[in-house]
Amino acid sequence: MADAAVRVGESGWLLSGELDFETVPALLQHRGVQMEAGKNLTIDLAEVTRVDSAGLALMIEWLRESERKNLDMTFTNVPEQLLSIARVCGLDEILFQAR
Repeated sequence: MADAAVRVGESGWLLSGELDFETVPALLQHRGVQMEAGKNLTIDLAEVTRVDSAGLALMIEWLRESERKNLDMTFTNVPEQLLSIARVCGLDEILFQAR
């Protein structure tokens, strides 16, 4: 298992490593991963090496939180593995459409 990490910058977050059942809980609790109401957010998945359904659940949770805080969230460089899981669940257009 490779750890997952998130780097928080001015323009958004960069995720790296594996997004799975072992790493996602820590990402949900990460202190730097806080959304500011009314501020747009880009989440770059370019450095994600592997993802399972827990990674998809993380994207859903962050999207729900962004809606509660009235901000636009965009996922970029979405790995094909994550797109495939989202397609099977019928969530690809909801999560990864242009916003």
